[in-house]
Parts: sequence; structure tokens; C-alpha cells
Amino acid sequence: MFILVIRTFFLYFAVIFIMRMMGKKQIGQLEPFELVIALMISDLATYPMEDIRIPIIHAIIPIVTLLFLQVATSYLEIKSEKARRILTGNPSILIKNGKIDIGELRYQRFNINDLLEELRIKGFFNLSDIQYAILETSGELSILPKTGSSSATKDDLNITVAQESLPIPLIMDGNINHKNLKLINKDEIWLNNILARHKISNANDLFIAMLDSNNKFYYQLKERNDKLI
Repeated sequence: MFILVIRTFFLYFAVIFIMRMMGKKQIGQLEPFELVIALMISDLATYPMEDIRIPIIHAIIPIVTLLFLQVATSYLEIKSEKARRILTGNPSILIKNGKIDIGELRYQRFNINDLLEELRIKGFFNLSDIQYAILETSGELSILPKTGSSSATKDDLNITVAQESLPIPLIMDGNINHKNLKLINKDEIWLNNILARHKISNANDLFIAMLDSNNKFYYQLKERNDKLI
């Protein structure tokens, strides 16, 4: 038992040292190759802790090798833009000029609920407030709000306004959300009237439609090739 404790103690600090040598990025900011190396290091350190028959050196050598691979790969990324593009990829624009890029959204396997969740986490509840949303290679979402959306607050100007409410999705990828309609005491007839007012004949033509936090109707049509899906 004492030997097992000592081995665990040694491997614990060895892995901490190796991870510190890899840099100061948070887990959520690791590039794909860095995340793979981190997972492999944790896996290599686990076996000697569980089985005292495995010499510790059998874990240390592969872990140090992975450290050198990580350092070499990082150096290669610094020196070569092509290598950086192959190993890390490029940021993806999910919202461009206020419009969702549906094709890119699906290519990145990012559904509309994921996008709305990420926007809410960043403090944006209305799609109409977003000029650009960029999915970084680390998986983080960078947001550029429309001019005026991040300016002086109403409190700064001493303006009294009504409290905003949460946006209510009504149509997502052509499907009407009847539960949300019931939540706001509306029905499909009301929704069809709203669509007719915007010269939309069929809910299936919409990628998303919602009442934003200011109770305004926001929508985006599907792209032509999306209507066939």
C-alpha cells in the first residue's frame, strides 16, 4: 500500500510538471492536438498507479515523448501557416453580417439550440443583436455585436424602460414549436397571420423564427438548397 501511495505521489507531480511545460492554456482553450496529448498523458499515468507491476519508467518515457511532440508541433505551427491550418484548422464564421450561415452551422455539427445557448452564455439573447459570431479553433465562440448593441446602457442615460423578457423560439428548422405558442397564449392561426404579414407562405421555409426579448418578430429563411432537406 505504501509503495502504491509513493508511486501515485510521484506520478501526480510528474504529470503536473509535464502539463506546466505544455503551457498555460485552459482546457477549453486547448487546440485539438493539445487535447489529444493531454488525454494520452492522463491515460499513461493511470496504469502504473493501478498496477505496481508496471515500472514507473514505462509511463515516464512515453509521457516525456508526448511532451516533446507537443513542443515540436507548437513550434511547427509557429513557423508554418500551412501546418497550423492542417493541425488546428481555421475559425468558422457562423453568423455573418447578421445572418446565420446555415451551411457552415451544419458543417460544424452545430445545431441552432447550441448556437442560441452559446450566445446566451456570452450575454446575447437576441440574434438580431449579432453582426458576427465566429467559432474559434478552440471551440470558443467570439461575438461582434451590431453597432449600438454594446453602447451605453439605459441606466447610464437615466432612461426608465420595461424589463425585457426571454426570447421565445416559434419555428426552428421549419418545425413549429406548439409548446412555446401555448406558453405565450397564441395559436397556429396567429402565427400564420404573422407569417403572412411578412409574405411567408409556409413555416417550412423558415430556418428560425422567434419573438425576441423586445417582443419583436425575428426570422431567417432557409437557404435554397436547405429547403430540399
